Amino acid sequence: MTTYTKPHLTPDEVRHYEKDGYVLHNRPVFEESEFARLKSIFEEDLEKYGVDGLDVIHFKDPRLLEFLLSDTILDLVEPVVGPNIGLWSSHFISKPPKVGKATPWHEDSSYWNGRVSTMAGICTVWLAVDRTNPENGSMAVIPGTHSNGFSQYKPVDSAGNIFSSEIVEVDESKAVYFTLEPNECSLHEGRIIHGAKANTSDYRRAGYTMRYFPTTSRVFPERNQGHKIWLARGIDMAGNTYENA
Repeated sequence: MTTYTKPHLTPDEVRHYEKDGYVLHNRPVFEESEFARLKSIFEEDLEKYGVDGLDVIHFKDPRLLEFLLSDTILDLVEPVVGPNIGLWSSHFISKPPKVGKATPWHEDSSYWNGRVSTMAGICTVWLAVDRTNPENGSMAVIPGTHSNGFSQYKPVDSAGNIFSSEIVEVDESKAVYFTLEPNECSLHEGRIIHGAKANTSDYRRAGYTMRYFPTTSRVFPERNQGHKIWLARGIDMAGNTYENA
């Protein structure tokens, strides 16, 4: 039986993240009992809200704040976000077998444009709830594409895609597709180009995205009506207003 070790990034992994905009943490994130509780919450929320009702899910289910604000996750992201960390968002993502749609090539930053003073430093932890691999639609990134964050987009057919647009030119020969076991995770910078193929397998692909920002960034309240943020660690550096944990 493998002894559980609190998750952390090695210096080499931090350098990889800074250079390429992502890193894989192919080790358990939560203790077994904690992960089982998180997965149980996911199954409840999936049943209650459906596949399309799981964005900013911690607004609806505050039990998730236990995980989002945990030292386990914050210790993992601090080396790449910094010591002063805000909770930006979270989202359970579930791609059913055979019918799970593709996620077109995109940058998260393009959907957040104007809502935050800078996209630099925003980090997403993508925690695998199920085993995830290219066959069931795992995420892929184009390494090193996290310096801009605002590419040109074109429309795509919404019938087979989660989004209605995708980046115009992507060199897919450079794509790195992730493979994660349940309770392992990846981290990626908010500006990196990434996407995922449709789930053509017989197995569901589910994950939990946990998103954080450095509190040197200003979250504009007038452009984030109804969106709540939490001070996860350290102090605020930009005059943001936070929820009480």
